Amino acid sequence: MSKLEEIDLKRTPRHVAIIMDGNGRWAMRQQHERLFGHHNALTAVREAVEASRETGVRYLTLYTFSTENWNRPQAEVEGLMELLVTALDENIDMLMDNGVRLEAIGDMGRLPERSRRRFEECMLRTEANSELTLVIALSYSSRWEVAEAIKSICREGLDAADVDEETLRRYLSTAAYPDPDLLIRTGGELRISNFMLWQLAYTELYFSDQLWPDFRRDDFYTALIDYQRRQRRYGKTGAQVEECPQSEKKCRHTQ
Repeated sequence: MSKLEEIDLKRTPRHVAIIMDGNGRWAMRQQHERLFGHHNALTAVREAVEASRETGVRYLTLYTFSTENWNRPQAEVEGLMELLVTALDENIDMLMDNGVRLEAIGDMGRLPERSRRRFEECMLRTEANSELTLVIALSYSSRWEVAEAIKSICREGLDAADVDEETLRRYLSTAAYPDPDLLIRTGGELRISNFMLWQLAYTELYFSDQLWPDFRRDDFYTALIDYQRRQRRYGKTGAQVEECPQSEKKCRHTQ
């Protein structure tokens, strides 16, 4: 039996987020500069997109470049920005063929004009696609996101008594998306690196030792199989979840 056949397609996570870690270490093992690893990571991105489509995942968010990554060596940052343009040019047809809608979260205003313009063009071209929403977290960090949400709330003059969890959620970059059901982090590190701190409150975490450039479709399937073996309780007891006649999603109001 293939790994894909082991997956219950009726219980596929709706939203999968990935911290794509290990590009630099992979390149060093190949005795190349770090940027070589980023170039070779594009195969893993395509594999994750296609595996998501095959299994019915509706949202795939990729942590691509953090606000802290602007502090990396200038040559690496410039190379990554150029790679973004190249990746979009080379994969736009794949996105269209697979019905993938491209979107972004993060401080896009910090991107070089050429990179930002090309990204916006691709988002516009794919906006009618509906099979999978591919969200690129670009110039993003969760603390930046929460700070920006609070600034927006203050600018609108909301009274403190009117601000609750739902209010803050509406002002986050991810307001249009469901919270991730599953977070995958590659590269063997056991942390979430300032990524979706609010949204990951009840997300299942899966850590892979595979460096991102080596991550393939079967690795994605393995993560989904592991996810489906877990019981998501949202603060309930296991017995309560088993007794609940509704789906996990409908039971979340009791979290």
